[in-house]
Amino acid sequence: MPDSPSPAPAKTPASVNSPVPTQAPVAPDAGNNAAVTIPARTSITTLVLGGLSFALFLAAFVFWKQRVTRDERLVQSHNRAEQLQVGTDELRAQADQAKAATARVQKQLDEAKATTVQDKEELSRLKAGAVALQSELERTRTGSTDFQTQMTDAKVAAIKRQGEVEIAQAQTTVMKTQLIKAQADTTQLQAELADARKAADNWQVKYEKTEKEIERLQKPPAKK
Repeated sequence: MPDSPSPAPAKTPASVNSPVPTQAPVAPDAGNNAAVTIPARTSITTLVLGGLSFALFLAAFVFWKQRVTRDERLVQSHNRAEQLQVGTDELRAQADQAKAATARVQKQLDEAKATTVQDKEELSRLKAGAVALQSELERTRTGSTDFQTQMTDAKVAAIKRQGEVEIAQAQTTVMKTQLIKAQADTTQLQAELADARKAADNWQVKYEKTEKEIERLQKPPAKK
């Protein structure tokens, strides 16, 4: 009998319904490395972005701080400039006041000097007048002494010359009159001399006061 083909083995239900699973060759740890690489890249990106954000924030904060500091410095500089301007104006006002005071004191000093010159001239004139009155008083005293001597001589002559008694008496009367006049002139001259001396003393006191006022005005004014 011819050889007949061998019958195919019968398929079981399991073999029919369950196909044979095929697995692709997988490199060892490939999936684990991919899973680790993705989170690592994400973390690095986050860190870089965070660092950049922090750097930007820090730069913005530094810029803001510098700007605030600059504004404060500008305000302080402006305030200082205003204070300096106020101080300069005050110094100028004080300088103007000092100049005005100096001019006023100089004017008073010039007036005091002129008054002193006038007082010196008046004092010299009074002194010269006192000297002249003193000379006149001495001359009057000399004349009075001469009249007294003449009257004494007249009295002696009247005693010696009885015949000339009337003449001697007349001469004596004249001499007495002249003596009284000379004494009156002497008294008047003494009074004028006393007045002249008193005026000279008053002018001397006034002159000393003027000299003291000049010395006080010549002193530099005290600084405020």
